Amino acid sequence: MNSKNSLFSSMKYDIPSSVVVFLVALPLCLGVAVASGANPFAGIVAGIIGGIVVGSFSGSNLSVSGPAAGLTSIVALAIQDLKMYEVFLLAVVLAGAIQILMGVLKAGVVGNFIPNAVIKGMLAAIGIILILKQIPHFIGYDVDPEGDQTFVQSDSNNTFTEILNSFHHITPLALIIGMLGALILIVYEQKKIKSLTLTKFIPGPLLVVAMGIIVNEVAIRFFPSWSIEADHLVALPLVQSSSDLLAQIRLPHFTAISNPAVWTVAITIAIVASVESLLSLEAIDDLDPEKQVSPTNRELVAQGIGNMTSGLIGGLPVTSVIVRSSANVQSGAKSKLSTILHGVFLLCAAVFLGSFMNKIPLASLAAILILTGYKLAKISLFKEFYSKGFNQFIPFLVTVVAIVFTDLLKGVAVGMLISIFYIIRSNFKSAVMVIKDETRYLIRFKKEVSFFNKGMLKLLLARIPSNASVLLDPTKSDFIDLDIIDLVNDFIINSKSRGIKVYTKKRTGKDQYFIETETQYF
Repeated sequence: MNSKNSLFSSMKYDIPSSVVVFLVALPLCLGVAVASGANPFAGIVAGIIGGIVVGSFSGSNLSVSGPAAGLTSIVALAIQDLKMYEVFLLAVVLAGAIQILMGVLKAGVVGNFIPNAVIKGMLAAIGIILILKQIPHFIGYDVDPEGDQTFVQSDSNNTFTEILNSFHHITPLALIIGMLGALILIVYEQKKIKSLTLTKFIPGPLLVVAMGIIVNEVAIRFFPSWSIEADHLVALPLVQSSSDLLAQIRLPHFTAISNPAVWTVAITIAIVASVESLLSLEAIDDLDPEKQVSPTNRELVAQGIGNMTSGLIGGLPVTSVIVRSSANVQSGAKSKLSTILHGVFLLCAAVFLGSFMNKIPLASLAAILILTGYKLAKISLFKEFYSKGFNQFIPFLVTVVAIVFTDLLKGVAVGMLISIFYIIRSNFKSAVMVIKDETRYLIRFKKEVSFFNKGMLKLLLARIPSNASVLLDPTKSDFIDLDIIDLVNDFIINSKSRGIKVYTKKRTGKDQYFIETETQYF
C-alpha cells in the first residue's frame, strides 16, 4: 500500500480508524504532558507531530506516534534539571538529530532480536495497565493524569492503592456514563452489529463520546446536582485567536548547545525513545493481520524528524506508542492515512474545537481505553503461551508482571534476561545429545556448541564409567567452541587410563574437531 491510489482506496477503513485513534490519543497527550510537568498544549503539539510528520515519513502503515508515558519520568527530571523549558526543547531537537544518525547507521536492526514471548508479554502488560489505570477514571476519580502508566505514582499511591481510593470517591454520573460506554462498545463487537453498514462509518468510540456529552449536558440542564464537574472532563487549553496559538508555541534556546547537561538529556531521550519505538514497531507488526514487516532504520529516521520538529515548536518528545497503534489495528486501519488523519484531527481540535472537546467526560474515554486494554490482554493469549510450554510461558509471564510493577523498558529488560536464560537452557539440551545403551554411549554434537555447554558436558564426561565405549559424533555440528574441543580432546587423551574406549566419526570433507581415534565402533 505505498502508492497514492492504494492509500486512498482504503479511506473507508482509515477514516473511522483515525477517529478512534484521535479519541484515544487526546486524553493521553494531555495526561502525558501533565505527568511530565509540562504545559498540556505541549502534549497536543507532540501528538500532532507524531501523527502528521512521523506518520508521513514512517515506513509502517499502522504505527502511531506521539508523546509516550514511558518518557514521562525522564522528561519531568530533565525539565527540572535544565531549569528552562526552552533549554529542554533544545535537548529534544538534538535527540531527534541523534535518532536520524542512528537510523543512517542501521541501528534499527536491534529490533529484530526481541523474542516473541517478550513482545506478546509487553502487549498483554500494556493492556492490563490500561485497564487498571482507567478504572479510577471510569468511576469518576481523576486525580492521577490520564497518561500515567508507572506503578508508583507521583502522589505516593501505586496502581492498586489508587483503585482502592477511587471507590471512596465515586462520581455517580461518571460511573453511569462509563458503564453505558462499555456496553455500547461490547454491543459493537457483536458479529451482527459489526456487519451493519452504519457501524463501519460510525465507530463505537465516537458513539460513546457523543453519548457521554449528551448525558452530561442533559444532567446540567435538568439535574444539575448530578452533573459532572469540570475536573472530570477533558481539559484542552483553549485557543480563541491566532495570538493565543502563537502564545502556546515555545522555541528552543540554541545558546545552551554547549551545556553538557543538554547533551546528556538528548542522548538519554534518543536512546529511550528509539528503544520504545522499536519495541512498539515490532509489537504492531505482530498484531498486523497482513503481517507486514516495517523498516526499522527508516522508523528511527522518521522518529528523529518528528522529535526535531516537535522540539522546534514547543512539543514533547515522541515515540511510536503501543496504545494508539493497537487501537489503530483493532479499528481496522489499512494504511498510514489513519495515522496522519488522527494528527490532523488533533490539530483541528486544538485550534477550532477546544470548547466542544472540553465537554467530553473522562469516563467515556476510560471506557474506550479499558476495552482497548482488554483486547490486548485477553485470557486466550495467556492460554496460548501456557500451551507452548514453560520455555515460552515463563518469559511471557515474567515480562507481563515486570512491566505492570515497574515500567515498560525495565519490564522488557527483565523479560529479555529470562528469555536469554531459557534460550541458553534449551541450547544445553539440544546442542549435545546423549544416547546410552548399558556401557555404550553415543554423544552427538548438534547445531552450534558454545562455551555455555562446557559445564554440562564436563559433568557428563566425568560420569562415564570405566570400561565403557564412547562414540563422539560431531558430523551434525556447524560450530564447536574451542573450549569444548579442548575439553573433549583432554577426555580422549585421558580415556585410556580410565579403561574407556573412544571412537570418533570423521567429518567428510571438513576440518576435524577432535583428536583422531579408531573409527570402527563396537
